[in-house]
Amino acid sequence: MDTEFLRKMAALVTPFTPCFGGGGFPRSKMAAVHLVSALRRRAICRWAAAGDRAQAQECGQNARHVRQTFLRYFRDKQRHREVRSAPVIPRGDPSLLLVNAGMNQFKPILLGTVDPRSPMAQYQRVVNSQKCVRAGGKHNDLEDVGRDLYHHTFFEMLGNWSFGDYFKEEACRMAWELLTEVYGIPQDRLYVTFFGGDPALGLTADEETKEIWLSIGVHPHRLLPFGLAHNFWEMGEMGPCGPCTEIHYDHGVGEGAAAQVNTGNPQLVEIWNLVFMQYSREADGSLQSLPQHSVDTGMGLERLVAVLQGKESNYDTDLFTPILDAIHRGDAYPELKQDPCQIMDTINENEAAFLSSLHRGRRIIDRTLQKMDNSQSFPVDVAWSLHRNLGFPLDLISLMLEEKAVNVDTEALRQLAKEEAERLRPPPQSELQQGRVLGIQDINELQRTGVLRTDDSAKHIYTLEDGKYVFSPCQATVVALYEGNSLVKEVRRSQTCGVILDRTNFYSEQGGQTHDLGYFIREGHQDVLLPVVNVQAAGGFVIHTISVPESLHVGDRLNLFVNEGHRLACMVKHTATHLLNYALRCVLGDETEQRGSHITADRLRFDYSIKTPVTGQQLETVEQIVRDVICRDESVYTAEVPLNQVNCIKGLRSIDEVYPDPVRVVSVGLPVNQLLHSNNKQHTSVELCCGTHLLRTGMIQDLVIVSERQLGKGISRILAVTGEDAKEARHVGRVLAEEVDSLTVRLNNGMKSLVDSQRLSKEIGQLTDVVDGAVILHRDRRQLQERLRALHRTVNTAIRKLESREAAEKIQHFLANRLDQALIVDVFPVQSISILMKMVNKVSEKMPHSSVMLLSQLDSGKILCACQVPKDSVSSLSASDWALAVCGQMGGNAGGSKVVAKGMGSSSNLEEIVKLAIEYARNKM
Repeated sequence: MDTEFLRKMAALVTPFTPCFGGGGFPRSKMAAVHLVSALRRRAICRWAAAGDRAQAQECGQNARHVRQTFLRYFRDKQRHREVRSAPVIPRGDPSLLLVNAGMNQFKPILLGTVDPRSPMAQYQRVVNSQKCVRAGGKHNDLEDVGRDLYHHTFFEMLGNWSFGDYFKEEACRMAWELLTEVYGIPQDRLYVTFFGGDPALGLTADEETKEIWLSIGVHPHRLLPFGLAHNFWEMGEMGPCGPCTEIHYDHGVGEGAAAQVNTGNPQLVEIWNLVFMQYSREADGSLQSLPQHSVDTGMGLERLVAVLQGKESNYDTDLFTPILDAIHRGDAYPELKQDPCQIMDTINENEAAFLSSLHRGRRIIDRTLQKMDNSQSFPVDVAWSLHRNLGFPLDLISLMLEEKAVNVDTEALRQLAKEEAERLRPPPQSELQQGRVLGIQDINELQRTGVLRTDDSAKHIYTLEDGKYVFSPCQATVVALYEGNSLVKEVRRSQTCGVILDRTNFYSEQGGQTHDLGYFIREGHQDVLLPVVNVQAAGGFVIHTISVPESLHVGDRLNLFVNEGHRLACMVKHTATHLLNYALRCVLGDETEQRGSHITADRLRFDYSIKTPVTGQQLETVEQIVRDVICRDESVYTAEVPLNQVNCIKGLRSIDEVYPDPVRVVSVGLPVNQLLHSNNKQHTSVELCCGTHLLRTGMIQDLVIVSERQLGKGISRILAVTGEDAKEARHVGRVLAEEVDSLTVRLNNGMKSLVDSQRLSKEIGQLTDVVDGAVILHRDRRQLQERLRALHRTVNTAIRKLESREAAEKIQHFLANRLDQALIVDVFPVQSISILMKMVNKVSEKMPHSSVMLLSQLDSGKILCACQVPKDSVSSLSASDWALAVCGQMGGNAGGSKVVAKGMGSSSNLEEIVKLAIEYARNKM
């Protein structure tokens, strides 16, 4: 099903996860689906009615107490900063569909790309409980959910982190103290694993961690070494990684348990993983030591609660039983209070859509199985069709067939999926187009060598004078040069390199806005331009990708020139995006939220949440609101505001993102200072934004929505253009409307011949393609498409009538002097396979006991073939086999049923093809 369903369900309805597999798909009987559906509705209604009533007095080791004890231990005793759970839909991280680990929100710290002005840059010791989803990607628990008692697609991960503060010994001692002394878990129930080394990678065993555990008091027989698969953790193919140590709990194995750790025994469960990030995996696969060591730990709350409550199954804990009570028990789930009606609507709509697809898929599977013999495996093409056309995950298909004791070639399915992904992958960009990106090793090296972070404040310095924007000049010094992956002091001519300056007025790609273009001029070399083709930022450094026609050195002084036309176009689109967001909220309500945007010099793209599809009238209203603000030529205000004060702005669109402190606020029509000191919600566009904007809205001139479509359930995407492009879109729409009017007049005047009708049909098809791809108003496109579809239906009806008349006339002459024969093979000069097929049908009507094949050679040299055989003859002569034999001889192909078939091929000897057709049929009859 669509990914938005996965996202919402994962974030909002965790108590039902045990009954479902990943993504909301049932693991067993359909009855479970209906039962849980009813329970969910009743539970949410009950929770909504309960409101904020006091919870039952906590007692013993209930889940809430366990969670709070963990947070309190690290916050109060170990001086960790408590950080709230990040949303399960990650923002600003295209590598993740859903948050799958507690460390996801801290990736900028681990990768060294965190904005130094952000509060996150100050994190050293952190603790939290993170909501996680593992239903795909590298960390995928989908296969295990429903097969054991401790895996979930959605769960809470308790974690503590150290970023350059404490390391192995402190982490191990804290974990052991919390488990054995605070929670009171018996030491003889715990087993500890550590990294045993990997000779192939040149990694020795983590003896340091082993000695730490021994010094803490872990018995040597309970301390076990394992290799890469279990005790070496990596963020991805590249990036921070390191050895880890895991703590396992014995639910009751007893003697001999040590030999069964990490063997899949459900009574020996890993509860806590402590990762020591001390390496970075490079692109060539090598490991480099990190200058700053970090600790990342993760412990499943559900597993810990099961241990403390003496349960072997997570589902027997108070996190899951009883369902009706558990759903409204939960400080940890404030999202449920926002809109319970939306939760119910989303569940019901997606459940209905899923059940419909599920029933269709089951029918397809059942029909396919009826046609198979017992020795066959399930056809891969049918399984792939279920995946591609009905949205069935490949795992679900395998599971459904497994229940019926039928095999399918899963490797072939994965290969098809891989080929599909390759086909859909965008063409690779050149290194010049991609631009140089700074990684963690680059940032660490820059910091180690004393390179200061880039001052890019000049990107926001420009004025409006006499209706024209004036961008302040900027001079800078080269402080670092990259040639390939290496820091160098000099780059020679005809090279592409990365340049870091002490200051810049170039905008780096961020906040949905594309980077600036422009050029540098080296002082003393006024006639030589250094084109800037890409600008990226990471960790406070801005790196410019440039082409060097002659040498460039560290210490060179440069004059910086931004491409003003490109920058201004981006400013127009960015301010228009803010107005579009404001207008959508005015029309659709405050619950509408931005889900993403992309701003280039050509057009803007805006993704937003919706409850129901947006109507054409609503989009017209949105456009009009934006145009009204443009016509008023309102001022655009910006101000740097302390992060802790922005919540004072009434009506500010809030996003769960990490912003620098202070943060930049952009407001249209009202000064930011006025918004800060007003107690009333102001009806204006006001957002947190790092982008570059116009100083007045009038320069946008116009805005036209050229496309609006749903990306998935609850998410829609708008494409829009502004200024002269909007004016051109209106003009093109009028021109296309005139062309449709012309086609309509021609059709209304009547078609005199089949050739005229076919020509008109072709022109309608061509114009439809033009309308589909044209940059015109969304409502114009929709109206023109409707008119063209109606024209196409009318002209196709006329063509079919004319073809039938022509076929009847030709066949009447053909049958006039022909006796009733068992086999008829002949040639007719027609230009359409549909006419040839109609002629075959007419002959068969007149001669029902005859097997008929008609051939026609086109001007291009291709040969059309159509045939039909009596139903009582198909056991000996099959029409599809007959057509395939003839067309195959011509290097072509054919298809159809045992009664009727058609095809096409190429041959210069039509007479030989006729003989082949006769000979094949006679041999079969």
